[in-house]
Amino acid sequence: MRISELLSLEFDEEVKKTRAMLERVPEDKPGFSPHPKSMPLGRLAPHIAELGGFGLTVLTEPGVDFSQRNSTRLPLESAAQLVRVFDEGAAKVRAALDRIEDAAWSDRWTLSFQGKTLFAGPRSWRIAKSS
Repeated sequence: MRISELLSLEFDEEVKKTRAMLERVPEDKPGFSPHPKSMPLGRLAPHIAELGGFGLTVLTEPGVDFSQRNSTRLPLESAAQLVRVFDEGAAKVRAALDRIEDAAWSDRWTLSFQGKTLFAGPRSWRIAKSS
């Protein structure tokens, strides 16, 4: 069995859970913070919706420098909007996950900010650390 097949099972479960949470986001409470150290719901929920597609970067690019990424934040308009953004991103990640070859999991992946490396290691680092 390919690595991506094993990961797809977990990915699909996490997508279902996250989607269910986003469906319940009350757009009339953007200032609500689920925890004192948390960002308010008006920023947190759109951030989570956009994270649905972040795995595409990990699966298809050699790395990312956050200072070079679009910093336009998704506004909180409605739960339907959040789910749509999340579903679009998750579908792209799922398709990339289906295509990635086992050998690519050992490829080097780098996370940086303004050229300073925050993480560098194999794509599979998160998989190995979660076991």
